[in-house]
Amino acid sequence: MENGRKKNGIFQKFLDFVEWLGNKLPHPVTLFALLAALTLVASAVLAMFDITVEHPGEDQETVSINNLLDSEGISYIFSSMTDNFINFAPLGVVLVTMLGIGVAERSGLISAALRGFVLSIPKQLITAGLVFAGIMSSLASDAGYVVLPPLGAVLFLALGRHPLAGLAAAFAGVSAGFSANLLLSGTDAMLAELSIAAASVIDPQYAEGMNVAMNYFFIAASVFLLTLVGWFVSDKIVEPRLGKFNPQNGDSTAVENTDDMNPLKPVEKKGLIWAIVSAVVGIGLALLLVVLPNSPMRGDDSIGSYMDTIVQSPFMSDGLVPVIAILFFIPGLVYGLITRSIKNDKDVANQMTETMAAMGMFIVLAFTAGQFVAYFAESNIGLVIGVYGAELLEALNLTGIPLIIGFMFVTAVVNLFIGSASAKWAMMAPIFVPIMMQLGYSPELTTMAYRVADSSTNIITPLMTYFAIIIAFAQQYDKNIGIGTLISVMLPYSIFFFVTWALMLIVWMLFGIPLGPNAPIEYTG
Repeated sequence: MENGRKKNGIFQKFLDFVEWLGNKLPHPVTLFALLAALTLVASAVLAMFDITVEHPGEDQETVSINNLLDSEGISYIFSSMTDNFINFAPLGVVLVTMLGIGVAERSGLISAALRGFVLSIPKQLITAGLVFAGIMSSLASDAGYVVLPPLGAVLFLALGRHPLAGLAAAFAGVSAGFSANLLLSGTDAMLAELSIAAASVIDPQYAEGMNVAMNYFFIAASVFLLTLVGWFVSDKIVEPRLGKFNPQNGDSTAVENTDDMNPLKPVEKKGLIWAIVSAVVGIGLALLLVVLPNSPMRGDDSIGSYMDTIVQSPFMSDGLVPVIAILFFIPGLVYGLITRSIKNDKDVANQMTETMAAMGMFIVLAFTAGQFVAYFAESNIGLVIGVYGAELLEALNLTGIPLIIGFMFVTAVVNLFIGSASAKWAMMAPIFVPIMMQLGYSPELTTMAYRVADSSTNIITPLMTYFAIIIAFAQQYDKNIGIGTLISVMLPYSIFFFVTWALMLIVWMLFGIPLGPNAPIEYTG
C-alpha cells in the first residue's frame, strides 16, 4: 500500500489482462474491413445450407441467405461500394452536426461556458457542478475532456481538497455520463440513424416513423440522476479513499499553478451573454418552423393530435440535425465575433475546416463500416439471426427485464475492448435491434439500453480515446499513476452509474413511459 492505493493483486492482474487483450485487437478501421470480409464468406457458406425464415414484417414472406460471392454478389460488391460509403447512416448526420459544434468549440464558446459555470457555483456544490458540467459537455466531447478534468483538479487543489478527486468527478461526468444531456447532440443523431437502419430490416414503415430524438426524455431525466450519483461517489467513496494529497508526488509547476482558476474576462462574459441571446432567438425561430398551423415543417394536421403533428413532422424526422448544427453555429459565431477569436469569414471557414480535418478518422472508419453494414443487410444474415435469436431467447424464457439487463452486460463487456460507441453500435445494432423487435421491444429501448451500458463503462477501459490524456493530467499530481490506478479510481463511478441508470431504465419500462417523442417501450409491429 502506498498513498492508500493497491499496486498488486488479482484485480490489478485482471486489468493488465484487459489491457493486453484490448491492445491485441486490430484498429477499428481494420476490424470493420475484416468483418465485411467475414460477412462475404459467411454468406457463401450459409447459402449452401438453404437456410430460410419467414420475414416477420412482410406478410410471412420467405427469406433466404444471399450469396455475396456468386457472380451476382461480386457485381454487387463493386457496384455498391461508393454508395455503401455515402449512404452509411451516421456519416452525413455527424459531419453536418459537427460543422456547427466545431465553430462553437473552436471559437472558445463551449470552453468559456464550461469554465464560467464551474467557477460560478458555491464551493459546497463544486463536485455536483463538475459532474453536471461534464455530462453537459458531451455536446462537444473534445472540449469536455480537455477542459474539465484539469480544471476540476485545479479547483479541488485551490479548495484544499485532493486534486485527483476533482479530476475524477469531471472525468466521470464527461465520459460515464456521455449519453445523458439536456440537449440533443451529434451522438443522438449518429446512434439513432444506425438504429433506424437496423429497424428497417424488420419493419421499414416503423423505421420511417423513428427520429433522432428517440431517447430524449430519458437522457434528459438521466442528467439529474447521474449528477446526484456522481456527487455521492466522489465525496463519499473516491475522495476518502484517495486520502490526503501529497504535493511532493506531483509536478511542482502543476501543483503551484492556479492560472486556470482565473475568472472569465469581461470580453468573455460579454461574448457568453450575446451567445445565449442568439441561441434563444435561434430556438424561437426554429420553433416557428413547426409549432404554428401551416408552418413549413409541421406534420399533416390529419395525422391526429397537435403533438402528433409535431412528433411526426419533417422537422423531427429530417430537419432536426441541421437545426442542431445551426443552433451551435450561430452562438459560436456571435461569441467569436465579440471576443475576436473570429475576425472574418476566413476564420469561420478555417474553424469548420479544422473540425472536418479532426473527423478524418471517422470518415475512414465510415468507409469500412459502411461496407460491413451494407453487406450484412444485403446477405440477410442479420434478419436470419434475428428470427432464430428471438426463437432461442423465447425457448430460454429470457424476456423482459432479464433480457434487457443481459444485453446491457454484453455491451459493457464489449466496450472494454472497442472504445468507439458508433463502431460498437454499427456492429451490434443489425443483430440486436431485430432480435429485440421480434420479442416485442422497440428499437428505441434497445438503443437506450446500449447507451446506458456503453456510457457507464467508458471510464474503465484503457482503449477509450481520451484515457491516455486523463492519465497524463493525473500524473501532474501523482507521477506514479498508471492505467490500473486510474481504473481503480474510476471503477466506483462505473458501478454506481451502471446500477442506478439500469434501475432507472427498468422503472421506465415498468411504467411504459415513452423514451422520447413517438418512442414507445414496446414494439407491436
